[in-house]
Amino acid sequence: MLKGIHHSAFRCRDAEETRAFYEDVLGLPLKAALAFEEEPGSGRPHPYVHIFFALPDGNFIAFFDAPDSATEAHFRPAHGFDRHIAFEAGSEAELMEWKAKLDAAGVPCFGPIDHHFVRSIYMWDPNGLQVEITARVPAHDAILDAEAAGARDVLAGWSARTADRKSALKAPAAA
Repeated sequence: MLKGIHHSAFRCRDAEETRAFYEDVLGLPLKAALAFEEEPGSGRPHPYVHIFFALPDGNFIAFFDAPDSATEAHFRPAHGFDRHIAFEAGSEAELMEWKAKLDAAGVPCFGPIDHHFVRSIYMWDPNGLQVEITARVPAHDAILDAEAAGARDVLAGWSARTADRKSALKAPAAA
């Protein structure tokens, strides 16, 4: 069985700009900045820096600053369905403190959004990555336990309902 997530990694536009957001605004300490000249595994020349920010649970969020292979398209804000990272606040009161802090820092932020088992606020980092800060509602565990009981049935119904649309997504591209 896997132990957990060590880190999630994303591309960044600028390591210092990213550091300022994650360390100065979100309070995550910079734990490593590793500069390399070659692409891992291939040995091809590809200078980059890999930076890591520590989370209190021992996990990390990491970024690659590799300007020679980056394009502006890498940094367009992505829809939250496509990619986002969710950090957890200790309480709903703390969530609202984060919202006030982000507003004061001039970071555009929306929410809170009620997701039934959590409440969340959202923003984008300097790299176009949607960042969520979420807080569990008091009944979080009970709600998820109740949801778990029917989760496979929900997936089976969803799969049957969407099978035709998904088959088109899985079809090989026309030559």
